[in-house]
Amino acid sequence: MGLLAYLKTQFVVHLLIGFVFVVSGLLINFVQLCSLVLWPINKQLYRRLNCRLAYSLWSQLVMLLEWWSGTECTLFTDQATVDRFGKEHVVIILNHNFEIDFLCGWTMSERFGMLGSSKVLAKRELLYVPLIGWTWYFLEIVFCKRKWEEDRDTVIQGLKRLSDYPEYMWFLLYCEGTRFTEKKHRVSMEVAVSKGLPVLKYHLLPRTKGFTTAVQCLRGTVAAVYDVTLNFRGNKNPSLLGILYGKKYEADMCVRRFPLEEIPLDEKEAAQWLHKLYQEKDALQEMYNQKGVFPGEQFKPPRRPWTLLNFLSWATVLLSPLFSCVLGVFASGSPLLILTFLGFVGAASFGVRRLIGVTEIEKGSSYGNQEFKKKE
Repeated sequence: MGLLAYLKTQFVVHLLIGFVFVVSGLLINFVQLCSLVLWPINKQLYRRLNCRLAYSLWSQLVMLLEWWSGTECTLFTDQATVDRFGKEHVVIILNHNFEIDFLCGWTMSERFGMLGSSKVLAKRELLYVPLIGWTWYFLEIVFCKRKWEEDRDTVIQGLKRLSDYPEYMWFLLYCEGTRFTEKKHRVSMEVAVSKGLPVLKYHLLPRTKGFTTAVQCLRGTVAAVYDVTLNFRGNKNPSLLGILYGKKYEADMCVRRFPLEEIPLDEKEAAQWLHKLYQEKDALQEMYNQKGVFPGEQFKPPRRPWTLLNFLSWATVLLSPLFSCVLGVFASGSPLLILTFLGFVGAASFGVRRLIGVTEIEKGSSYGNQEFKKKE
């Protein structure tokens, strides 16, 4: 085992990475808070500034995927679609089967200059997660309680606010509403059978309200829908902890572009279009499991140095005073100071672990276990 491979497995190194992410995130959130004064003066300047601030935080996670673990991402699509990446507003539909599916989406966003302006329809619980939810709040992310009667007005207003966004954005939708588990899949397919819909093998029944509302509200802004189907070679099921330990994965993403004009204006017809799309996604996953590849040309967009340089910059600024402080504490010989420092380390470790836990499937919400049985 080489020195770098050894360091990737060490708890102290993980703690230092977490320290840089958390402290830089808090500083970024503070600057975002101060930037609110720009909103009534120059809304578009506020938005552009917050795109850069968000990039400085999210790119640290992308750095872990690209540079720390060396995970490779391959696109299966066509040249015409690749040529449009980063040059239009789009809605992205991504399957929600893996703990790091969002991170694979972010790394592709970064490689085409879209990371800072990427959006998502997120569950409201994430608003209260430090760093993640707070950054999303300043980015005008649309939050929902996943109860359509309560969400309708909030979601519509949030989407319409994005109609004049000054930078190209990728708006991510997890139409399944929650991560795939066997229990949720079983309940979901019971609903599919009761509604006369085809049974899906690799996906949950898509929730259509969010999709049809997003398409309706963003017509005239969004140019297309990108359907993205993600899987990992070797039947791997990667985790954020695995990435932190330096495990390398190979992600394959099948991307299909649908001009918005092809999606029906009528809500029921648009919902039927989405159900058909998920049947096609299921067929793509079946093909991948049998052949190990998706259809289409293969593209490997090169990773860019900015994520690594951003992290190294933050690490240089934040770790130098930290090391000086640690040396001062132990040089003092004060049991109280040393115990206080160790307590801080324990609390920091717990906090970082809780942040990672947000991505873990087994600690996900119960949404979908019973809610599928209720009428959409």
